[in-house]
Amino acid sequence: MKKKTLSHLDFKSGEVLVFNKPYEWTSFGVVKRARWLVSDYLRSKTVKIGHAGTLDPLAEGVLIVCTGNKTKEIEKYQAYEKEYIAHIRFGSTTPSFDLETDIDAHFPIEHITPELLQNSLSKFLGQQEQNPPIYSAKKINGKRAYKSARKGREIEIPTSNITIYELEVLENSMPDIKLRVLCSKGTYIRSLASDLGKALGSGAHLAGLVRTRIGEFTLENAYSMEEFLSLFPPKKV
Repeated sequence: MKKKTLSHLDFKSGEVLVFNKPYEWTSFGVVKRARWLVSDYLRSKTVKIGHAGTLDPLAEGVLIVCTGNKTKEIEKYQAYEKEYIAHIRFGSTTPSFDLETDIDAHFPIEHITPELLQNSLSKFLGQQEQNPPIYSAKKINGKRAYKSARKGREIEIPTSNITIYELEVLENSMPDIKLRVLCSKGTYIRSLASDLGKALGSGAHLAGLVRTRIGEFTLENAYSMEEFLSLFPPKKV
């Protein structure tokens, strides 16, 4: 879907906006900025705006933001398949399965051959149960799991039923690989990285992540925050 100019955007009736979420921004931060711009432009604070699927602060890429009546379709967009490019680092682990927390253990990697990696990846294809990270936005007893994890509390998170459709190694420069992942909603790529490390008799964590597609919505047709800001006329001083 192509990016629209401001004159072709009808925020009140409803728009599906595709953003390239910047590194370290929260998904809510993108929504908050879009809401401020749209509300100021329309001189109205009643326009509904929400996102269709959280992307971790340390991840970048496609984030769908709906306005107006399109917010009623958020669940539909959340259900679309998703594609990611994951930067996985072997030989070390972190409690959060990514770079949010410090490395807590080191493991050997000398035995991980391209053949062993490929054989292990094939076992992750298809429908399966996955353990979400304790450092996640999952609600446990009404509280976000990451809030309890950051306080050092032990929590148990129910497994999720997910499907991984495709796994493709794009680069292999051990201890790092670049992996293309096509998967269902609810899949945690951080958990995939951690589980893959264990399956290879080592350890691993996610060193970087870009979501390149949600259904038909691609990174190529996403607004950067700078592009979206430039659509709106500057305020008169």
